[in-house]
Amino acid sequence: MVLESLLSILADGEFHSGESLGQQLGVSRAAVWKQLKKLDALGIDCHSVKGRGYRIPGGVNLLQIEQLRQGLAPQTLQGLTQIELALSIPSTNRLAMEQAQLQNCHGRLYLAEQQTAGRGRRGRDWASPFGRNLYFSLSWSFSGGAAALEGLSLVVGLALLQGMQVEGIDGVELKWPNDLLYRGKKLAGVLLEMSGDASGLCQVVVGVGINIAMPQAAAQAIDQPWTDLETVAQRSLDRNRILAGLLNALVPAIQQFEQQGFAPFREQWQQHNAHRDRWVRLATESFAIDGRCLGVNESGALLLQTENGEQAFHGGELSLRSLDDS
Repeated sequence: MVLESLLSILADGEFHSGESLGQQLGVSRAAVWKQLKKLDALGIDCHSVKGRGYRIPGGVNLLQIEQLRQGLAPQTLQGLTQIELALSIPSTNRLAMEQAQLQNCHGRLYLAEQQTAGRGRRGRDWASPFGRNLYFSLSWSFSGGAAALEGLSLVVGLALLQGMQVEGIDGVELKWPNDLLYRGKKLAGVLLEMSGDASGLCQVVVGVGINIAMPQAAAQAIDQPWTDLETVAQRSLDRNRILAGLLNALVPAIQQFEQQGFAPFREQWQQHNAHRDRWVRLATESFAIDGRCLGVNESGALLLQTENGEQAFHGGELSLRSLDDS
């Protein structure tokens, strides 16, 4: 708790002396110094200037559960049974999946300021620097098994896009089955994982990673074009407000999907399809097929016009890219 309190004080970006930090935290100067060293392990740049004290240049926009709750609509609050926030964990999805093995975690939201082993689809690493982006996982129970989950990743992507629109962020597109793009650059991704009965009651973990203000240093290992919300919006963004807006769109969308499936969302998804009417290549490690993207059907399967006619492809380990970018 001392480290969390220290971060809350330094979050304003101003100088704080070691003495004042010790007084506010109720610990010795030596204990303050030990906590300051822990900031290095989190990848937080903390400057020390003799005679002035310590500061985090530019400050840090920390997630705060109470502030988040104030921005949530009544329906969203009712849908969320618990909100957990960690400073640094390997992965919000991993934590959610571990807890789902032990108990019913329906409606439980897991947040982290940093992930040390964040994952994207197909096992790719997801850059997760401290306090700069959004990483969260939502556990949800479904009674219809795996078959009832068709199109869920598309619904999640659409809800995230609509949450961004509420904040005045336009121009975001959806890449089947679970990415959000802006001008062809990756902005966010969705990772769904399931546990339980594949044909009955199951728990799904909806993992989301969204680039908000990605530091260049943290993005060096990203192997594809990327962007972040502050670049798109051309202004500073409050992560608590953005997260609240996303959840206000996401929770009702999942609740509607639970009752009605993907069909009611199809036309809206089509309107934001990044590859609409474009020539694309759909591939796995063992095959590839080219065709013109016709959108998706009522179950969320990708429709391609190929040399063998119209074909439907469901999610999984499929990779989609535009041939126009080749």
